[in-house]
Amino acid sequence: MVELVACAPNPHLMGVHIKDRRDIIRQFTPNWFAATMGTGILAIALAQFPSPPLLFQTGQMLWLLNILLFVLFTGLYAARWVLYYREASRIFGHSVVSMSLGCVPMGLATLINGFLIFGVPHMGVAAVVIAKNLWLADVALALLCGLAVPFMMFTRQTHSLDQMTAMWLLPIVASEVAAVSGAMLLPHLPDAGAQLAVLLTSLVLWACSVPLAMSVLAVLFLRMAVHKLPPVSMAASSFLALGPIGTGALGLLLVSQNAPAVLDVNGLGAVAQGVAGASLLAAILLWGYGIWWLATAVLITLRVARNGLPFNMGWWGFTFPLGVYAVATLRLSAILPIPAIAHAGAALVAMLACVWLIVSVRTLRGAWDRSLFVAPCLHED
Repeated sequence: MVELVACAPNPHLMGVHIKDRRDIIRQFTPNWFAATMGTGILAIALAQFPSPPLLFQTGQMLWLLNILLFVLFTGLYAARWVLYYREASRIFGHSVVSMSLGCVPMGLATLINGFLIFGVPHMGVAAVVIAKNLWLADVALALLCGLAVPFMMFTRQTHSLDQMTAMWLLPIVASEVAAVSGAMLLPHLPDAGAQLAVLLTSLVLWACSVPLAMSVLAVLFLRMAVHKLPPVSMAASSFLALGPIGTGALGLLLVSQNAPAVLDVNGLGAVAQGVAGASLLAAILLWGYGIWWLATAVLITLRVARNGLPFNMGWWGFTFPLGVYAVATLRLSAILPIPAIAHAGAALVAMLACVWLIVSVRTLRGAWDRSLFVAPCLHED
């Protein structure tokens, strides 16, 4: 049985005991960055409600907390590479843990978006400069994950259809998450040429991710039809399928809103409205597609939960996909004057907040007793 993002119960790992702080570093894996993804997307989702102000302020506090978490996790993971290089490098050959490398750029993207949402009102241009520089780094990391991890799947790792899960999406989706950040950055850039370059880059990032993610979802459907539901420890992975759909739709909605002005100022006004209309239509279709996967993920979770769901870091997989789909729903409701869509978005955010609270408490408990610090690639041959 394959464990979920490095922390599901596994007989090989039952005897693992964290002795000291150095062992925490030795066992630290990038799946912890999923916590920054979940916390960051909740902050962004709450920011979609400027009234009452308490929600926006809560989102801002979560964003600041997320910065601290990202810095902490980055320090721990960097220390692992410095102190335990040979052991850290074993991640490249592990068919599950290597997928969580995609969590690093996606976690960074939530910080970038936060600088544009929460930072600009307090820091002004400085927040935009920080966001742009971080975005460039995020693009590089996202493309690296999207190319390197699949290449390792093709050359170094062992995979089979019966063990395939939606975790295959993690390194691929990082590029479209970076595309969303790029689309958000557009209105804040003063130079027309820079705006066009960021727009083109964002579209290319979207193209490098969404079509490939849709092909993975097709294989995932086949896997579940042939080999049935994933193991109980992998229940949260069913929500990961919603991630590329919600992110892809959100990216197109932002392009639909922000691209026309960029194209017009760069002498491409003739195609501006066509781009806006096509992006909106494609976003609506993706959003509608997400309804099916959301319902399926809920049904799978309820079915598997009959016998209890063992907690692991994979539970963070409930948060980011649900959050990005909620934000896409709210963004769509701002474009289409249909109250039902806005109500659905608000309900999804409320669900996200409840899930985040549960997972956060369980994660803090597991971090305190050190039971969540387990690197399967050190204990499996």
